[in-house]
Amino acid sequence: MIKKIGLGTWSWGNQLFWNYKTLYDEDLLETFQEAIKRGYSLIDTADSYGTGQFSGRSEKLLGKFLTQVSESQKKGIQIATKLAPYPWRFGRNGFDQPYLQSLERLNNNLDIVQLHWSTSRYNPLQEEQLLNNLCDLNEKGFKFKIGLSNIGPNRLNKLINLLEKRGKKIHCVQVQFSLLAPDLDKQEQVKIICYENKINFLAYSPLSFGLLSKKPTKLKSSNRRSLLRNVIFNIYEKTSLELRKALFEIAKKRSVSQSQVAVNWCCYQGAIPIIGCRNKEQIIDISKVLSWNLSHYEFQMLDELAKRNTKKLPSNPFSSN
Repeated sequence: MIKKIGLGTWSWGNQLFWNYKTLYDEDLLETFQEAIKRGYSLIDTADSYGTGQFSGRSEKLLGKFLTQVSESQKKGIQIATKLAPYPWRFGRNGFDQPYLQSLERLNNNLDIVQLHWSTSRYNPLQEEQLLNNLCDLNEKGFKFKIGLSNIGPNRLNKLINLLEKRGKKIHCVQVQFSLLAPDLDKQEQVKIICYENKINFLAYSPLSFGLLSKKPTKLKSSNRRSLLRNVIFNIYEKTSLELRKALFEIAKKRSVSQSQVAVNWCCYQGAIPIIGCRNKEQIIDISKVLSWNLSHYEFQMLDELAKRNTKKLPSNPFSSN
């Protein structure tokens, strides 16, 4: 198995959760350049990333940064975006304009287009129409692979069949997957289906918004975190303490970071973790997971602690069954 990691860009333009400011853009350029240099195989964005006046900012920044690297460098990495199935985006043409807008923001660098979340709980027909829309775009000559995000095992099987009827294959499925993620039994079923159908299994939020990176010995809250992130940390710090102690001990024993241990828990299971990074140092640190693996004993210990931890992060309300 070839281990792969990806760079997530949700924070690039998000003020509400990540305290984005334009003065961070130079750091983000360095982050991007270092990711390419260090062997990240995927950069993941979305047309909904960026709050308020910074709507679409993540794609715009990524598109701008891509103009500053050579064609040979681009060959080593795939660019993926997610299109949001907003209620007003419906029918067999609902994604036509959003796709073209994303393509423009990304300066025609787009390898994978994913449905950002499932509409099966409230409008399954919309989801099917939009996926058919992506197939139509393929057949019109737009070259990209099709992916899904926030999908459950039951719905995934149905959508595999839907795309097979169009002669298409699902390239990747992206779900919330970490030691503190909710519904791990359901995500395990998704992972098995992906394995059986040769679909790339992508793990978003592998560090649980940074919570799994926090050392158990560090008590103070960070002034750099947003109000929302501080709320999450305050809710889950105590209940995740035993798990974070185990991460810390493994990290100390191996002379690696706590973040690397948490990410390697995902890699151990064949997932491609999508790690949100905002500076060069984070990129360098996480890239080191490519050079080592958890032992079976270490994985089992962390897995057991994750199962015993009953206080999980909130489920994505748009994830399907």
